[in-house]
Amino acid sequence: MSGVWVFKNGVVRLEDCQGSSGRRKVLVHIPSNEVITSYAVLERKLYSLGWERYYDDLDLLQYHKRSTVHLISLPKDFNKFKSMHMYDIVVKNRNEFEVRDM
Repeated sequence: MSGVWVFKNGVVRLEDCQGSSGRRKVLVHIPSNEVITSYAVLERKLYSLGWERYYDDLDLLQYHKRSTVHLISLPKDFNKFKSMHMYDIVVKNRNEFEVRDM
């Protein structure tokens, strides 16, 4: 089971990756206001921020930034790219990306 724990009105509950509203989440590159629609677009943005691709795991797309201990791991299939992956990118690239409801 995957999702996000939400605390609201004194109640904690687990929401699925798309949230309780069922609205789809999208990852947005803030400086260009561009919605990330594919891994090719995301990879260009990550490369420009100093991230490098790792090829160790054939089942994942992985990126590492030399100046940090951070590792971004994503499913190979973009259709399996969920909000938990988006938030991981946001946390590791402050002021560059944000997650929005579609």
